Amino acid sequence: MASAQAPTPTCADAAAAAIAAYAPASLSEGAAAFARAAVARAAPRRPGRARALLYAAGRLAGFGESVGMGLEAETLLREATIERFVLTGCPTVSAATRRTLRTNLRALARALDRAPPPAPLPRERAKPPYPQAALAGYLRLAAAQPTEARRMRATALICLGAGAGLVGSELRHVRGREVIERSGGLVVEVSGRRARAVPVLARFGAPLEEAARFAGDRLILGGREPGRRNVSDALCAALSQDPSLPRLEAGRLRSTWLCECAELIGLAAFMAAAGIRCSQRLGDLVAELPAVEEEAAVALLGGAR
Repeated sequence: MASAQAPTPTCADAAAAAIAAYAPASLSEGAAAFARAAVARAAPRRPGRARALLYAAGRLAGFGESVGMGLEAETLLREATIERFVLTGCPTVSAATRRTLRTNLRALARALDRAPPPAPLPRERAKPPYPQAALAGYLRLAAAQPTEARRMRATALICLGAGAGLVGSELRHVRGREVIERSGGLVVEVSGRRARAVPVLARFGAPLEEAARFAGDRLILGGREPGRRNVSDALCAALSQDPSLPRLEAGRLRSTWLCECAELIGLAAFMAAAGIRCSQRLGDLVAELPAVEEEAAVALLGGAR
């Protein structure tokens, strides 16, 4: 009678074998036992995942021993202990390795608690820019408002949004005298937490200048208190009456300005050549570059006349 064929080992079996064999010379037996017990309770289904969790748990246990902590999961796998370990317990590893250790230890803690992972949150996407025909339509609607004050304020909203990228409280705080002709173009002096001078795209210069002269020392979008929140919303609603045009939103006006400036400086070509898909680290690179003089910024960003 033929003998029965031995069952083929599964990935889970291989993971269990990796856990059972874990005994690195760099760790004490107690630290290795903690890592084996914690990862066994988590029950990873792949050997590679088991080894990653074992490495993280072993490093954490070694750190716990060095500072006199007990080798219990309830102590070592607390959020505060994990953060302390990541920040002070592994100074010789790279930042990327520290992030991986933190991620794996948090996953191990969740698995031992059997708590459901947090629901993933969708990344906020940039609002789509407006086509040029829509901007022309909004400017026509602004010019058709029933009073001069409403015409100037509506025009300023479009020009500050699509021509200078201002949004939110920045829009509400701009006064007419802060729209200045200098450095070869028109510049808006933005105050507040992110104070800066913003070049205005040249084609929006003339209507914005007119609105700024009308406002003078007053707030260019109207009202007496810049802390109010409904002035730009009311103007957007007034310019959204034409059913042939999309609803006017300050965020989309800013996206329109961002896209046009990105095209002017060749940002798409640069990111394609560099193989960059996300701009997360561009701020770190820009911090290493010399400051750009205002006149050069006006010329580069389409504000020169």
